[in-house]
Amino acid sequence: MIDGVVAWLTDPAHWSGPSGVPVRVAEHLALSLTALLVAAAIALPAGLYVGHTGRGAKGAVNAANLARAIPSLALIGLAVPITVLIDPQIGFKILPTLIAMIVLGIPPILVNAYTGVSEIDQELTEAAEGIGLTARQVLSRIELPLSAGVIIAGMGSAAVQIIATATLGAIFGFGGLGTYLVQGIAQNDDGMLFSGVVLVALLAVGAQAAFALLARALTPRGIRARTGEERGGPAVPEVSGGAEG
Repeated sequence: MIDGVVAWLTDPAHWSGPSGVPVRVAEHLALSLTALLVAAAIALPAGLYVGHTGRGAKGAVNAANLARAIPSLALIGLAVPITVLIDPQIGFKILPTLIAMIVLGIPPILVNAYTGVSEIDQELTEAAEGIGLTARQVLSRIELPLSAGVIIAGMGSAAVQIIATATLGAIFGFGGLGTYLVQGIAQNDDGMLFSGVVLVALLAVGAQAAFALLARALTPRGIRARTGEERGGPAVPEVSGGAEG
């Protein structure tokens, strides 16, 4: 299997043309990024509102957990009869998978946004309100910056789920890296099949790593230091000059 994957990935013919790896990666990323942006546009305001006000927290978390429990393929299957009425082509090849990706991307973003804001020290927000900041100013100047790292981590989790779910789009003719899995099974080509698996895994791991680095960069140093102490590990040291080493 390993020899087959290496042989397939090192074949120049698989890296050019309309079915080449760069084209499939671009298709996969385009659909995944679209789904992630739409999921963030829905989940971030809801999570920030619930975290800031405390209203509807139980319902929001329960709804997010319920959405996580729905199988991706089932979501796509439920969406197809509706989306084909909108457009027979796009409504079959793209929209069902996009909807499933958005639904699965919302929970981690919403829960992390709610958690990040709700766990901020209440004395800090009360002090901000005491000096005359409005609720919106407290959210934008205090809560959002302090919870940015947690929110970005949630987006990283959502990105991984979305990238994995995008693979199912190939079953309905969308394309992307899932095409290699579908064609590999149809042609009994294990090299193509497992090369597709490797490429999807690398894309997901790369996205997770990128968001993890961004989350760390956006997490205030004081919070990272306290987190390290609470976990029994070394605290992240402060670096003078406002930059991190």
